[in-house]
Amino acid sequence: MSESEPERILHLQEEVDQLKEAVASHAVVDQAIGMVVALGRVTPDAGWAVLKDISQHTNIKLRNVADLILVWGRSGDMPPEIRVELAEALERYGPTQIPGAPPAG
Repeated sequence: MSESEPERILHLQEEVDQLKEAVASHAVVDQAIGMVVALGRVTPDAGWAVLKDISQHTNIKLRNVADLILVWGRSGDMPPEIRVELAEALERYGPTQIPGAPPAG
């Protein structure tokens, strides 16, 4: 039995809403990766790994970790458990050497 027209419209609207949320979530995560890359001097892949590590170690959804990183960038405020995990993850993944810069140390 096929969907009625109103059911089909409702189903499509739900799909559109899910896609909008996915796009918004992706943008937040990308922005947070950018902050981690810039401030932690790590590669984008390492920035992604840092966010994943924080999420896994704090049991906070990755999207929410990304939100907290962005709030930190705007306000300087970060929950202590996120700050600890961020520091530890950056210790594991970075920093990278900036091309043409003298060696760190």
